[in-house]
Amino acid sequence: MSEMEDLDVTACKRCDELVACRSRIVNGTGPADADLLFVGEAPGEREDEQGEPFVGRSGDVLDDGLREAGLDRADVRIANCVRCRPPGNRDPTDAELANCREYLEQEVDRVDPAVVVTLGKVPAEHLLDRDVAVTSEAGDVREATVGGEPRRVLVCVHPAATLYDPSQRETFAATLDRAAEFTDESSGQSRLGEF
Repeated sequence: MSEMEDLDVTACKRCDELVACRSRIVNGTGPADADLLFVGEAPGEREDEQGEPFVGRSGDVLDDGLREAGLDRADVRIANCVRCRPPGNRDPTDAELANCREYLEQEVDRVDPAVVVTLGKVPAEHLLDRDVAVTSEAGDVREATVGGEPRRVLVCVHPAATLYDPSQRETFAATLDRAAEFTDESSGQSRLGEF
């Protein structure tokens, strides 16, 4: 169950096509005070079934990467740009991203993370509002205005990229190591590698 139930979207009907094909709305999970907020593109089939972001193969890669970086999934917040699964796992349209933007901005504002980590091209371009060459910009921290506030955004390749292109594993791991640098020990987040 989400620690931010008051921000959970329960009955959105803004996107006709997504409403027609979703099983459920997939809200963000994790602590309301997380230093790291990971943002993916949209729920996939497994996420739609289980109601939690990043629980399929990409979620396994993300969990493993977090552990290797000395982090625990329970200490980070994970959300998506769009909370409903697009049909056939297609990319969300610009209109769908715009329709869901308010929900994402409210979540970012509430969590107030030290850094927002974008998992893949769609969330990077959505939050930075420009074209992003993810493979060459992975690990870079940029500033973006999200919900009217300046935020640090860390560009990361999507976990699935490491499954299709093993050469991306090192880039993914290095970016998660960079994300771990933003965690605040005093906030209660654990760095597993230090115990």
